[in-house]
Amino acid sequence: MFAHDDMAAANQRPEPLTGQRLQVAADVLGHLASPTRLHLLTLLAQQAQDVNSLTDQVEASRSSVSQHLGRLRMVGLVRTHREGRRMIYRLTSTHLVALIEEALGFAGHLVHNIPHHDQRTPSPAAPMTR
Repeated sequence: MFAHDDMAAANQRPEPLTGQRLQVAADVLGHLASPTRLHLLTLLAQQAQDVNSLTDQVEASRSSVSQHLGRLRMVGLVRTHREGRRMIYRLTSTHLVALIEEALGFAGHLVHNIPHHDQRTPSPAAPMTR
């Protein structure tokens, strides 16, 4: 489900923004657009966990947590493996960790009325224009 930019990074050229790539990105963001799913993914970014331990940490029933995890698994954002009788969930990509951290960082600016970072440091391959 995730397009990896290793080839683009190696060539120092950004991957083109195709309709398909934009749609997949929008779909991923859509699956993150639930406070419960975002919380679950944040917890899974810290360590792989089972349904019971996740339920203990979020404000949702076990049934609701299971449904959210099932949806995240179905779209490829989490994967599972069995340890005895427990099903352990983990993130499928470290890209998700960065995406979640950025979203929560941005939200922190909004919630706490912290000024946003106005400028990005330009990379040598892609100078910023004004």
